[in-house]
Amino acid sequence: MRKKSDYILMLCLILGDAVALILSFAFAYFVRVHVDPRPYVFESQLAEFTNTIILVVPILLVILATLGLYKKVVFLGKSRLPELWRLMLAGVLSVAALIVYDFFVGENLFPVRIMALTSVVLSFGFLTVERVVIRAIVRRVFRSNYGTKHVIIIGNSRNTEYLANYIASTPESGYRLAGVVASGKYIPKDLKKYQYSSLKEALKTRRGVDVIFQTDEKSTEYVFGQAVKRHILYYFVPSETALSSHFGDLELVGNTPAVLVKLTPLSGGMAVFKRSFDIVFSLIAIILMAIPMLLVWLVLKISDFKHSPIYPDYRLTQYNRKFRCYKFRTMKAEYSGMTAEEAFLKMGKPSLIKKYRENGDFLKNDPRITKLGKFLRRTSLDELPQLFNILKGDISLIGPRALLPNELRDYGDRSLILTVKSGLTGFAQVSGRRDISFAERRSLDIYYVKNWSLMLDAQIFFRTIVAVLKGEGAK
Repeated sequence: MRKKSDYILMLCLILGDAVALILSFAFAYFVRVHVDPRPYVFESQLAEFTNTIILVVPILLVILATLGLYKKVVFLGKSRLPELWRLMLAGVLSVAALIVYDFFVGENLFPVRIMALTSVVLSFGFLTVERVVIRAIVRRVFRSNYGTKHVIIIGNSRNTEYLANYIASTPESGYRLAGVVASGKYIPKDLKKYQYSSLKEALKTRRGVDVIFQTDEKSTEYVFGQAVKRHILYYFVPSETALSSHFGDLELVGNTPAVLVKLTPLSGGMAVFKRSFDIVFSLIAIILMAIPMLLVWLVLKISDFKHSPIYPDYRLTQYNRKFRCYKFRTMKAEYSGMTAEEAFLKMGKPSLIKKYRENGDFLKNDPRITKLGKFLRRTSLDELPQLFNILKGDISLIGPRALLPNELRDYGDRSLILTVKSGLTGFAQVSGRRDISFAERRSLDIYYVKNWSLMLDAQIFFRTIVAVLKGEGAK
């Protein structure tokens, strides 16, 4: 729950904003038609008008995201003025977007000017009230210690003392103090029980750790490395001279600026958007591919009554979490669940091990794979059951290749790879799939994590479609 609290907060904000925008425009319509006594010419009914607004809501939410209204520092910051100004601007831009939409579609959404003005005022009011309510709920939840992040503060600095005091005395901040690694003079007397002699000892705390705040510049590479290794959020609290050249997102923890060092751009509202797309896509794809999946399942069952047509292969995804990856069975049952080395030794062909590894984990005529399995792999039909993994949230449609647990020893940057969810397809797959080496695939996966963008996902998506249709690189 702690690792997902920011994700859930962003999702609640997005859903709340969507409802607030729909209600504000619908209420503006109601006021003009049923309250204002002046005559009007309105072609659409309330239901039709509201349906149109619902269709345009995704565009309006993009406007809010562009204005930075889904950044935690704006939503949970002490000062409300920046958020209020942005909400007012969001109302104006939302009405402007609808006017542009109306110009091209010609639905006559705002036949009278006063309705557009009313919509601006109401959208500002509804968005403000909605966010006040969500903020109150979030604080109440945090006070109950649900969804909070456990924090380690490290560094000999006055900011250590301030942060420890603030976190310990402000339960609605969303943080709980788990440990402080600092000299005694930087730790408040009533918080001495949280003192640890080293980061290594502090990370062993039974409370668990979700965030590290570093307040000095000593051993930053080591501390950051430990955070990456354990998938812990890392904040660096800069000195005044370093504030002008910070990297990452600057947030306020109480009155202390802290820089969240991001390993990937895929976070916050973008992560919510990507997850929403995954859900919609997987649902549609499952419906469209239900008959082909059923046919493949029947053929596999008829060809082998003893074993299930679905083979649950254990893989790794975000935060080093193990999950059951569903695939149609393509390998002979006697070799299922074995590593390549184990299988080739069992069949008495140890010479194939070196050839298999040197060829990028691929053999042209792999004796482990059935004839039907070769067809399923060549057409990528064996991957279809993973649509259910996407729907469950185990993986994403697009992401790094899902690692086998025994591959971790060969993945020097595994912690970085596992910062995001693994994918059904990804940059490495569309860049040659099995035609490139293991090292090249790893480099492409790391590039994806560090340089994620919606445009990159879109390119990978369409390149995947072309690769599957042409059978390029599929073995």
